[in-house]
Formats: sequence, C-alpha cells, structure tokens
Amino acid sequence: MRSQGQVRFIKVSAKLQMRLAAAVFAVVLVWLASLAVMAWGQYRAESDLAAFADKRARVAKSEERLEAYGSDLDRVVGDLKQRQDFLEEMAQMLPDDVVAEGAEGTVTDSSAEAAKTVEKVGQYIPQARGLAEVEARQLALVERLTRFADARARRAEAAMRKLNLDPKALTRKAQAGMGGPFEAFAGSDKGELDPRFERLGLSLARMAVLERALDGIPQVVPATAQSITSGFGYRRDPFNGRAAMHAGIDFRGPVGSPIFAAADGRVTWAGRRGGYGNAVEITHANGLMTRYAHLSRIDVKVGQLVKAGETVGGLGSTGRSTGPHLHFEVRINNRAINPRPFLETAPDVLKEVRRSRAGHSAVAGAAQ
Repeated sequence: MRSQGQVRFIKVSAKLQMRLAAAVFAVVLVWLASLAVMAWGQYRAESDLAAFADKRARVAKSEERLEAYGSDLDRVVGDLKQRQDFLEEMAQMLPDDVVAEGAEGTVTDSSAEAAKTVEKVGQYIPQARGLAEVEARQLALVERLTRFADARARRAEAAMRKLNLDPKALTRKAQAGMGGPFEAFAGSDKGELDPRFERLGLSLARMAVLERALDGIPQVVPATAQSITSGFGYRRDPFNGRAAMHAGIDFRGPVGSPIFAAADGRVTWAGRRGGYGNAVEITHANGLMTRYAHLSRIDVKVGQLVKAGETVGGLGSTGRSTGPHLHFEVRINNRAINPRPFLETAPDVLKEVRRSRAGHSAVAGAAQ
C-alpha cells in the first residue's frame, strides 16, 4: 500500500489463506444445500399433489364400490353382526362383580320390547330383519354398559364417603375450568337420538369425573420416613414453646432423600415460601392441594403435571425448621385437614376401585 511516498506491506499467512478459502467453500456449500432443499421441497410438493390426485381417484372408485355394496343388504347385515359379536365379547370381559352390582336399576331392560320389534320387522320387511336384530343387540349392550358405568360411579362415591369427603363438592372442583361451544349428539337436537345412547354418554361422563377426582386424593406416603415427629393439630411450638396449630404432619429423614407426590396433580408453586422454606404445592383435579415444605431441593416446575409417587424434591431443613424433615399438608379450599387418614386409609379404600378400572382398561385395550 503506497501512501504519502511510503510503501507498506500486508502479509497474509498461509493459515489465514486456508481459513478464507474454507469460509468461501462453506458459503458455496450452504448455497448449494439451499438449492437442493428447494428442489426437494418442490419435488415433495409435486409428489403430494400427485398422491392427492390419486387418492381422489381412489375415493371415486370407493364411492362406486359403496353403491354396489349398498345393494347387497345381506353383506351389510353380516358385517354388522360380526362387529356386534366383537363388542359383546369385549363386554363379557368386564369385571363380574361390578357388572353384577349394576345388573338392576339405573336403566330399563328393553330386551323384551326389542324382541317384539324384531318379529314385527321380520313380518312386514323380511329383508330388514337382520338389521333389526343387530339394533336390538346394540341397545342391550348400551344398557349393559350404562349399568356398568353407574356401578363404577357408585363405587367412586362410596370410596369418597369412607374418606369423609363430599362427592358432589369434589366433582364440582374436578369440573372447574371446563367449557367450549355446545355441540349436541348427532340427532339429539331433532329428537332422533335414542335416549338410551344419551344416557350412556352421561353415565360415562359422570364416572370419568368421579374417578378423576379419586386420582387427586392423597394416597402415597410422600417420604421414605424413619418416623413421624409431629402430628396434625395443636402442639407446643418448638421455637417459643407457645401453643400453636400444626397444619400438617412432619416426617423425619436424611437430607436429600426423595419426596414423592401424594397424588396426581399439577404443580402450582415451586420455590421459597416464608417459614415453609423451599416448598412445592400441587393442586389436584378434585380441588385438594398438597404442600411439601422445608425441602433441600426442588425437582419440579410450576405448571408441570405429576403422577402419584413421582419425585418432587429432596428432604431438607430450609425455612423455620429445627432439623431435616418433611412438613406435609393437605388443604381443601385453603383449609388444612389431617393428612394421616388419607395416607393410612386411601390405599385400601381405592384398591377395589382401581381393580375395576384396571379390568375396564384391559377391555378398552383389547378393543383397540
């Protein structure tokens, strides 16, 4: 570089030259890759369009076959009967004790009237007798499933009452935060839907709400505890010796030992909380809230869904604490209740309910 009669030299080392060459090569490579991606995208788009056109052609052929299929009424009846046999076989796998419990009441038994309908249809429209028979079997299955759902709902309610909980209050909490536009069953707004089908839908919905509320009942001991050092209720405060209300129970244990969620729920607090120290709060589907305090560490975040028995933190001595322990609370509408009956009674009370639910899950899995 010549400047004001002086010549200056800029030396470019071999290493720098290699780096510049590599950078140019990388730019070219990225450019070529971009072209390749664009070409591939165009190819995929064209392929998708071709596949869609082919699919439309197949749909047209299916419509033609459907017209021919519709003229073969015997084949339609055969397929419906085969599906109905499968559904009835699945229904027979339901737990016997629960089915027996729901054998009476809740819904009517329309089998006698359905048999009369089949006979009449057979007399006046012989070619439709097979369809009438399938319909009769479907209605019988709907009624049976309704009784089964009602029986499971009654079991869930009974389990709540054994734990001194109000089923209506818990289910109201479990239904909180729900909404959306109203969409009626197809035909129900015109009076075309058989009321037994609608009743089955309502029974299944009620059963689901009750069992979801059960899942939120504390049922897992939250700590691998050596002993309970302090129970629920009034006690002498360990710091000032005055009478005070202890809103939970304390589990003593080694620092860092795992703390478990007592029930399914969503984490609504995870952090420092005054005298509780490091604390985790879990709100459950039934409106119950469980609190885990004095933790040495927190393993969950606000908004996280947790299952019963899942680790939420480690036992510690943070906050207003005299030594390593877990302070565990159960609250309903921010009112503290004694957790011990839940932890001692809930597992046995819910055992039968879970057994019936497991049987139903096995049926659903086989059906899928």
